[in-house]
Amino acid sequence: MGSTTASVRTGAPGSPRERCLTMATVNPHVKAVEYAVRGPIVTRAGDLERALRQGQNQSFTEVIKANIGDAHAMGQQPITFLRQVVALCCFPELLESPSFPDDAKQRAQRILQDCGGQSLGSYSASQGVECIRRDIADYITHRDQGVPSDWNNIYLTTGASDGIMSILKLIVSGQGSSRTGVMIPIPQYPLYSAAISELEAVHINYYLDEDHCWALDIEELQRAYLTAKQQCQPRVLCIINPGNPTGRTLGFVTLGLTGGFLVYQDNVYALDCRFHSFKKVLYEMGPEYFNNVELASFHSTSKGYTGECGFRGGYMEVLNMDPQVEAQLVKLLSVRLCPPVPGQAAMDVIVNPPKVHEPSYAQFTKEKNSVLDVLAHKAMLTERILNSVPGIKCNPVQGAMYAFPQIFIPPRAIQEAQSRSLAPDMLYCLKLLEETGICVVPGSGFGQREGTFHFRLDMNTLELYSNIMLT
Repeated sequence: MGSTTASVRTGAPGSPRERCLTMATVNPHVKAVEYAVRGPIVTRAGDLERALRQGQNQSFTEVIKANIGDAHAMGQQPITFLRQVVALCCFPELLESPSFPDDAKQRAQRILQDCGGQSLGSYSASQGVECIRRDIADYITHRDQGVPSDWNNIYLTTGASDGIMSILKLIVSGQGSSRTGVMIPIPQYPLYSAAISELEAVHINYYLDEDHCWALDIEELQRAYLTAKQQCQPRVLCIINPGNPTGRTLGFVTLGLTGGFLVYQDNVYALDCRFHSFKKVLYEMGPEYFNNVELASFHSTSKGYTGECGFRGGYMEVLNMDPQVEAQLVKLLSVRLCPPVPGQAAMDVIVNPPKVHEPSYAQFTKEKNSVLDVLAHKAMLTERILNSVPGIKCNPVQGAMYAFPQIFIPPRAIQEAQSRSLAPDMLYCLKLLEETGICVVPGSGFGQREGTFHFRLDMNTLELYSNIMLT
């Protein structure tokens, strides 16, 4: 096949038309967005991969992508029951097959009955499939030991990111000193800083305490809040639990600082830790808080024992939102029609897994526990291996799938980085990539205290990078 090129011309023949979209005219807030997880170091990793395929000699035989938490790409096996239910929903003819267990068939039939034309290919309501929203509310009530959840407060989303962006779009307003401020933990997942830049909100950084295993410090929250009030209106407090990139799991803490929370998902496997939802915390603080604090919490299919990143399934529960504002949220969500319905089906399996008396329970439980045991083992090994490398210090990893070790960079290396207009940990990560093939993300992309340097890596690549790190 040949190639085709086209150019639009106006005026005299042969004179090219001036481009409408250039770096001078592109939205400046888009230019301000940075997303380190897929930034320039990942581009360089792609170049090295292509060079290896073309037979070019390197000091390594493969590029190890420890930069992103893509569990299945790194070998984590899917949960059979989840795939069975989604397969049955996608191809209902399989409902007649004896190869699928009855409990998977029952769930698929129930989901399909709530879909238009009983097809997963139809649009759902903008808030999501009703029976799935009801299942999520039941799951939350059980998770929080009886604290009630109303399915009308549940919204299915395209991963957690979609819900977070929707809430931020709803809440960002004002100009000058009345502009919305968003409190985010440092270090933080770059989605938050990117979204804040895109929406032209005000970044309010509060620092986690690295010396105490990335603990959340109430006095630091108050410092950040009071300082920010001088230049903006703090309206959102974002908390990531378990931490990304730190892997820290928060203990039972009481928070009554400001009017909104953004919280993440139950993804904890350390033996001495458990997940505490902020909704349950508010409930135990009493009606004054539980009935008034506006809380948005998020969960997704992407991490934990399922690791189903590609389905882009997720949900958010929104509490104590003004009914008129809630109508605006539904309107905003309706613009994107609906989240992917297969992702909604996958989310349903997570919140409605096999019960003890059902035929798939034994296999499901075995697979789930196997994944969580492996993650817990990798967390301990990752901490041990990294702490055995000179110049690296790593806190314990309690949840999520990442480690965020501190690296101690010599002054001459810092000077070299500065002469090349690079952050010192970016130079470190580039050299690590060029010399070993290991692709990690510099801590400067997540935020860190001045004078400290880090990188984030995905623990699922442990077997691949451990031998290299120790040699």
